[in-house]
Amino acid sequence: MLENLNKRLGKLNVFDIGLVKWACVVFGVILSKIFPQLIQINYAILVLLMLALSAFPTYKFWIKK
Repeated sequence: MLENLNKRLGKLNVFDIGLVKWACVVFGVILSKIFPQLIQINYAILVLLMLALSAFPTYKFWIKK
């Protein structure tokens, strides 16, 4: 299953991946409009969540050979 997804991912270019990221940002804005209490989360928790989610892709892109 993952091999098939990796083949399909090869069809995407940098612009397509950028559009996916912006779609995720807009989805986050929509969620914050639906659930305004999400905005009241402590910034330290949000920063830790961001770092945790970006650690492996960052390692894989910049460090792993």
